[in-house]
Amino acid sequence: MDSLSIRGGVPLRGEVQISGAKNAVLPIMAATLLTDEPCVIRHVPNLSDVRFMGQILESLGAKVEFEKDVLRVHAKKIQGAGDYDLIRKMRGSICILGPLLGRLRQAKVSLPGGCVIGARPVDLHLKGMEALGTKVTVQNGYVTAKAPKLAGSEVFLGGRAGPTVLGTANVMMAAALADGITVIESAACEPEVIDLADFLNSMGARITGAGSPTVQIAGVSRLHGAEHEVIPDRIEAATFAIAAAATGGEVTLRGARPDHLSAVFDKLSESNVRVERKGRIVTVKRGGKLRPIDVTTLPYSGFPTDVQAQMMVLMCLTSGISIITERVFESRFMHVSELARLGADISIEGPSAIVKGGRPLSGAPVMASDLRASAALVIAGLAASGTTVVNRVYHIDRGYEQIDEKLRKLGARIERIKET
Repeated sequence: MDSLSIRGGVPLRGEVQISGAKNAVLPIMAATLLTDEPCVIRHVPNLSDVRFMGQILESLGAKVEFEKDVLRVHAKKIQGAGDYDLIRKMRGSICILGPLLGRLRQAKVSLPGGCVIGARPVDLHLKGMEALGTKVTVQNGYVTAKAPKLAGSEVFLGGRAGPTVLGTANVMMAAALADGITVIESAACEPEVIDLADFLNSMGARITGAGSPTVQIAGVSRLHGAEHEVIPDRIEAATFAIAAAATGGEVTLRGARPDHLSAVFDKLSESNVRVERKGRIVTVKRGGKLRPIDVTTLPYSGFPTDVQAQMMVLMCLTSGISIITERVFESRFMHVSELARLGADISIEGPSAIVKGGRPLSGAPVMASDLRASAALVIAGLAASGTTVVNRVYHIDRGYEQIDEKLRKLGARIERIKET
């Protein structure tokens, strides 16, 4: 497994181009299964998750071509059973369930894998499919779903930690080809849901209300091919913004969407980080001495759980006590023990992490447990003295396009150590 070696202590300076959003492109790729006509997706990040999803589509019978940041998919003739060895590698693969049901009225999909960040059940996905008239069974690690007829219905998708993003996407895709009108209540409001709805509507779907808690889908008989440009990755933008603040540098984010990052920028400003916005260009730098803050993760438009670990690093560098509370995923504090190896003082009390900041960080070997923890450890390594080696960076390659190259262009002393 590759690792990243980082010699810290260098402020990041320069400009970085924000890639397309991983969490948007995966369901959009799955949505191409809804039509037998070609689709073209632009601004696609070159990530391992994207390549895995491409392989899954190919295993279902689709033709997939990926060149630079343009993805072409032609699912002219497909089958309804997904490849277990591919699907088990990432959680996002569950989003093929809705398109297969919509197109074929049947699907057999293995339960997905992904990062180890607590329980992320698919029960709301299955509840949504059953509401549309699908018979669902879960046995031997597979979800088998059959629906001689999909009928529009009212579906409530609120869960213990709030709405489900992929569950909302799955129901939207299946309902696009159902008979009648489907209304999703307590739908996820994330920008990635809006992006999927925009793509589906460009294919001929009739979806209104995306981005609000109530989404309405009027089913159509068929969908056609379409072209679409994926929104920029708000989590990547937030990660580079925090990295700039953590290293005491100044970084300009090009192609970002500030309207997708209001909660993050608000907390950065509260911590005395200056965020200057000019259209889709955002410049981030410290405004002076960092201030401790309290953060609670919430569904959009609250503070994103996917930025919790990165913000924790910034608070480790901030004198005083900060409290970070995780309300979306349990067990998403696995990076805490690794940050402690670098000298951080963090204690866990229930769903909250108490950060006693201001202690200097020093380099050490650390192990990544999940995608966003990987990004946090990289930021910590950039801010620490000495050398930090982040192991198991296949996690970070799932969601950050060429992060080591982008950081080097900003002045970071970071090298990828290839597995031998």
